[in-house]
Amino acid sequence: MKARIDFRNAAPDVFKAMRDLEAGVRRSALEHSLLELVKVRVSQINGCGYCLDMHIKEALAAGETGQRLYLLSAWREAPFYSPRERAALSWAEAVTLVSTNELPDELYAEVREQFDEKATMELTLAIIAINGWNRLVKACRTEVGSYVPAAVA
Repeated sequence: MKARIDFRNAAPDVFKAMRDLEAGVRRSALEHSLLELVKVRVSQINGCGYCLDMHIKEALAAGETGQRLYLLSAWREAPFYSPRERAALSWAEAVTLVSTNELPDELYAEVREQFDEKATMELTLAIIAINGWNRLVKACRTEVGSYVPAAVA
């Protein structure tokens, strides 16, 4: 597919705001591995090839196993995810699909068992950020496949 628009140059101030949100997520106390799992799962739901390519490469470069990434779309059936990761993935799915699903109190309670108030907000903002990136790069048809992780570059 041909790219539609280069959002970095077309709206640099707005792009900077997105980058600032992402920088805040990276500065959070949440584990890098957890953030990458959440970003991959949300990108799977949204069908975002660019973000899948990016975050799978980032996760692998940071030491994530292929097995956990291959099975991420079926994480409820796989024994490879911790209770903390499971709570984050459940929350990520619910927040991503908020237009068609509720955010039940039981799920929030499950999240709060694993994350304090600050971490819950950081996780929620990380989910909001990757949903925004997914929508931005899909709308602009950003080229898929060329991303090189910083650890490799």
